[in-house]
Parts: sequence; C-alpha cells; structure tokens
Amino acid sequence: MFKDNLTMLRRANNLSQEDVAEKVNVSRQAYAKWERGESVPDIEKCAALAALYNTTLDDLYREEKLPGGMDVMPAPKGKHLFGTVTVNDKGQIVIPKKAREVMQIGPGDDLVVLADEQSGLALVKAEWFEKHLMDMMETIRNREQ
Repeated sequence: MFKDNLTMLRRANNLSQEDVAEKVNVSRQAYAKWERGESVPDIEKCAALAALYNTTLDDLYREEKLPGGMDVMPAPKGKHLFGTVTVNDKGQIVIPKKAREVMQIGPGDDLVVLADEQSGLALVKAEWFEKHLMDMMETIRNREQ
C-alpha cells in the first residue's frame, strides 16, 4: 500500500518524517498522516515524493509482495522486480510477459546466462553482452600499449 511504501522508502533513505516533509514542502504532521494512511497527497506532492525516491508514481502506489507475503519496496527508476518463476522438470523457465515487454525480449532473441554461485543467475541480451565485452577488451588493449 501507498502508506507502507512511503515508510519503507523513507527508512531505506535514512530520512525522518520531518526531512521528507521539508523536501516536498508540507508540514511534518501532513506527511505523518500519509504514512498512517489517514490522507493521501495530491498529484504534485506524489510527483515530488517519486522524484525524491527516484521511483515512478506507479511504483510509489504499487503493492508488491514476495512469496510468503513480504512487502517489496518500490524499485528505483529503470529497475524492476517481475516476480518469481518456477523451473520445470526440464530446467526451463518462462520469463514473465511484462519482463519480456519492458526488456524488449522476443522470440529468437539470444540471452547470455551469467552466474555467481553465491548471488544467483542473471540473463543478459547477447548483443549487449558482446558489445560490452568488446569494449572491455579494447580498453585492456589500450592500457597495454
């Protein structure tokens, strides 16, 4: 819920209610009411809050939960949590539709699977990976000369 997102974002950014109220130009009491769910800010104040926390208006109001019901803090702009997937008995997963749309992944696209045994897996578009690998190799070559 909106009020929970405000609280999570404020705490994650080590801000007091007074700090946030000052930054979005409202009283601390008005801001406290938003966090308690007693009122909601107008659209201009919502935009100021989204800008303060580097998130979107949609994400500011979105309610995300992890499996088990744990709340998820709104992500910064350009970052996403698309939910969970289940690996089938052949080791396959289905990338969520919204993830495919946002990341512009379509049939026939090549993805590189990266892994860190402690952190997990990551999928990266092969064209992006190849470009950055070539850039990195060029940088190394230039340093060696």
